[in-house]
Amino acid sequence: MQISTTASATKEAKLWGGRFEESVTETVEKFTESISFDKALYKHDIMGSRAHASMLARQGLISESDADSILKGLDEIEMLIDNGTFVWRTDREDVHMNIEAALTDLVGEAAKKLHTARSRNDQVCTDLRLWCRDAIDNILSRIKRLQVALVMLAMKNEGLIVPGYTHLQRAQPVLLQHLLLAYVEQIERDAGRLVDCRVRINFCPLGACALAGTGLPIDRFMTSDALGFTAPMRNSIDAVSDRDFVLELLSANSITAIHLSRLGEEWVLWASEEFGFLNPSDSVSTGSSIMPQKKNPDPMELVRGKSARVVGDLVSLLVLCKGLPQAYNRDLQEDKEPVFDSVKTILGMLEVSAEFAQNVTFNWERIKSALPAGHLDATTLADYLVKKGMAFRTSHDIVGRSVALCVTSNCQLQELSLDELRSISPVFDEDVYEFLGVENSVKKFSSYGSTGSECVSDQLNYWVAKLGING
Repeated sequence: MQISTTASATKEAKLWGGRFEESVTETVEKFTESISFDKALYKHDIMGSRAHASMLARQGLISESDADSILKGLDEIEMLIDNGTFVWRTDREDVHMNIEAALTDLVGEAAKKLHTARSRNDQVCTDLRLWCRDAIDNILSRIKRLQVALVMLAMKNEGLIVPGYTHLQRAQPVLLQHLLLAYVEQIERDAGRLVDCRVRINFCPLGACALAGTGLPIDRFMTSDALGFTAPMRNSIDAVSDRDFVLELLSANSITAIHLSRLGEEWVLWASEEFGFLNPSDSVSTGSSIMPQKKNPDPMELVRGKSARVVGDLVSLLVLCKGLPQAYNRDLQEDKEPVFDSVKTILGMLEVSAEFAQNVTFNWERIKSALPAGHLDATTLADYLVKKGMAFRTSHDIVGRSVALCVTSNCQLQELSLDELRSISPVFDEDVYEFLGVENSVKKFSSYGSTGSECVSDQLNYWVAKLGING
């Protein structure tokens, strides 16, 4: 028996329509359908149906021959969907009903036994957990790619000192490698959140049915194992109503998006004429339709912009779930579009950020010429006085007065004579000049995790090994 590859001109009876005397209106049908977006779950829906059919057969709830017919029919339907010849019908409402109805068209009466001991409520939760599990694996692979790109970029710029900022004001000199590895650390925590989320996702709702479970002798552990879950969910009401796993995924995505937005913001600033620290290649830049001289770092601007979209998806779902009574409510149909959008957007943001990182260079000369401004070695000078036995608050005051003298004299700390320094404090000696200037300042950083060369080298070696970077 063949599945029609053209939509039926007449509306067919709903699979749930036994107690209804009238069919729903066209307006209601259009408003309530979800097939336009939840067809993205088809592979996971078919996976769940295969596991469920096999379990029903082993438990004696359907015959082996019926199970074989169902499994062969599901294989054919998956092939039709994969090659684009399957027709999705709005009057069949959602991905589950489309596949089940098509299966009935294909194998007949056996297909009507597939829905034994399950509901669309547990079915959709199972599909969505499977989909989210795969989504996390995809996001994690993109995170690693970005981390590798940032580490490689750091390796190409060994020894480059840049101004470090707090409050967007010049603060202390740092190695560029140190700054790039800060982003690697941040997105590693993003990866950790996703790994933790995946652990909580990986429990199986299938067999919880509508909300109360079933009196039929099903084996939920069998279906859970077949689908690669850790175990069945313990509470059937929780199984069909829980969307914590989706909220957690979208929350993790939102934090990742914020980190990527911060990276985008920094690189957009650094690519400006005002900074001039960063040179994106033409391959990751765009121009202006009216200003021929423009070269814009648009990909990172869009990374910054799309973070709002990811955060918005989380907020939409939080508001959706607020105040819902137990157990399943049709409101939850609205959970899928924010999930699909969040995952699609974060994957794109990660991918283009890695691409951008692979196609930028840093303007060493511009950065070097910009370093003297801002008295970046002031804190190192305060540390010098502390090493001489002075209380830090006193040293802070003395260095502050030294900076004030520099401002008046229009010079840098390292340009002050020893006599000028001693006019502020007699503690200063000839060895003070070993602490002044950005190069000397960076060399003095030695605490674990600091921007000192040896510390940064240790960090870099750690990430090279962890990420499996060769060469």
